Amino acid sequence: MKKVVITGMGIVSPVGTGIDYAWKNILNGKSGISKITDFDTEGISSKIAGVPHRGNEDGDFNPDTVIEPREQRKMDNTIIYGLVAAEEAIKDAGLNDYNGDKERVGVSVGSGIGGLSTIAATNKDVVENGPRFVSPFFVPKSIINMTSGYISIKYGFAGPNISMATACATGSHSIGEAAEIIKRGDADIMVCGGTEAAVCQLGMIGFSAMRALSTRNDEPEQASRPWDVDRDGFVMGEGAGILVLEEYEHAIKRGAKIYAEVAGFGMSADAHHITAPAPEGVGGKRAMMIALDKAGLKPEDVDYINAHGTSTGLGDVGELIAVKELFGNGKTCMSSTKSMTGHLLGAAGAIEAIFCALAIRDNIVPPTINLENPIEEVGDFNLVPNKAQKRSVDVALSNSFGFGGTNASLILKRVK
Repeated sequence: MKKVVITGMGIVSPVGTGIDYAWKNILNGKSGISKITDFDTEGISSKIAGVPHRGNEDGDFNPDTVIEPREQRKMDNTIIYGLVAAEEAIKDAGLNDYNGDKERVGVSVGSGIGGLSTIAATNKDVVENGPRFVSPFFVPKSIINMTSGYISIKYGFAGPNISMATACATGSHSIGEAAEIIKRGDADIMVCGGTEAAVCQLGMIGFSAMRALSTRNDEPEQASRPWDVDRDGFVMGEGAGILVLEEYEHAIKRGAKIYAEVAGFGMSADAHHITAPAPEGVGGKRAMMIALDKAGLKPEDVDYINAHGTSTGLGDVGELIAVKELFGNGKTCMSSTKSMTGHLLGAAGAIEAIFCALAIRDNIVPPTINLENPIEEVGDFNLVPNKAQKRSVDVALSNSFGFGGTNASLILKRVK
């Protein structure tokens, strides 16, 4: 069986653009949530979100360094975020001048929703001005697979090119399937992950109508609070996480830096409800068990879990119950970085896999901030409250659960 490893990573997120900057803020427990200022939130119950900060300082999001401004007008932010994160990941992997067989390099980057703001703006144009004002770039800006397409075109990667759309599990599914493509011999390298840009009027209205979002509008940095008694919903976020996966021997031959092995990937369905998780997290538990089995590991081998942990009533409890049943109260600890980034929907699993790889690299686990009054179900389980913890991390697991009852678990392992 081929071994698949991570050789490059890139990130655009509410806590920073660039791996080093984002990771530093995550370990320092810095929230990226703030009041929305880019559009009118009148009549919308949730007025806060996590969006990449635009600017020219270190850690700011500045797409002009990667994409010509003229070209950006042809792209939704979903695509722009993905291209900026991909540029960092590809450079990090040493592939920006790759002279190997590009037909053996593929792309698997998905999105939960795609170009929602473009769809909303175009519909407004049609209603107000008529169909002749619709841009010829409307469809390419909007469709979910276009980020993968742009990455392929820009770098000449002519291998498998796919895009997942599995709601909040998209990023994890994209990584897991990319690893499977390499294992079955269809590619040597896969650029993979997730991207999302749904913080727009329509997106906020839609999720607010579901009563899924936090309305702690006067305290945005404290609004995302997984497993806390006072949580009142998740906080929307946007950005992208991109990883370069590579067949181990191929990576060794070209002298690539290796972060971790993608050792296990588990999928399942709740088969329960369109938005609510199955009771006691049974679907998520099954995904974790499948990932462990594929990795050839036991629950006691896992040092750290990056939870789906969205700060919702049912979701937090179900995942916690499932984790405690499977892992007990041993050495395994769990935290939710969504307490700082908010929920990046289709990009969440990808940036959280990145945080798992960095936890393995640095032997430190990020905190769950705003965990001041834990729910009763927590007991003495270590949820890394409010402060990062130095500890040995050889194996990390990342959970992603999406609407429709779709579940994904990834296991990353130190390469020794």
